[in-house]
Amino acid sequence: MSKKLIKSLMHKAGFELHRLNPVSNPAFQLLKGFDHFGVDLVFDIGANTGQFCSELRSVGYKGRLISFEPLPEVCQALMAAAVHDPLWHVHSHIALGDTDGEIMINIAGNSVSSSILPMLETHSTAAEGSAFVDKVKVPIAQLDSVADEYLNKSEKYFIKIDTQGFEWEVLNGAQKTLANAQGVLCELSLIPLYEGQRLWIELIERLETEGFTLWSIQKGFTDPYDGRTLQVDAIFFKVPD
Repeated sequence: MSKKLIKSLMHKAGFELHRLNPVSNPAFQLLKGFDHFGVDLVFDIGANTGQFCSELRSVGYKGRLISFEPLPEVCQALMAAAVHDPLWHVHSHIALGDTDGEIMINIAGNSVSSSILPMLETHSTAAEGSAFVDKVKVPIAQLDSVADEYLNKSEKYFIKIDTQGFEWEVLNGAQKTLANAQGVLCELSLIPLYEGQRLWIELIERLETEGFTLWSIQKGFTDPYDGRTLQVDAIFFKVPD
């Protein structure tokens, strides 16, 4: 079957066929970074139902994936998404932060906006259905307390953090693990969306102090009413001197 015919059939079905490109595809852009720095393991912190890992697989990432999700019911859906992937491991439901024990987490109506921190009106107004509807007590641990069970000395790993305002606390509990990480993807808020959270400039300065270079910024959460960007995803790598 010719490329022209395939393209015609795709158009008739309502789809557009494009070559993967790091300029237009955020997951593929990240994959190119993984290839450049030799990343073969990803810690997926704040996994929700596995969207991030599924995107990585869709663009060709073949390394190991370790996902962490605090909400019990959401973690069940995450496990279902990973069940047929032998290199994708889902930790039992747990939050990651700067302590080991238990903590209350607020459950958002859309699940992806759930957070340990209280939500501000700026967030709930911009994201319909994101308001908190319940809360639940969950286990919490430092990444430094659990990472070693997944690491081999030869692996080059990357840490993705999407914890709805709780990123600073996750970093506080990951000092040992960060020291040997190849890179970090961290969700950055440009304005306060959760009570007590640290904003973009503090997180960038902190990660740069810890040896990471800002590699790229990807679009995240935009207010649909006024077009203002509220959150972005920032990718950092340790660039050799």
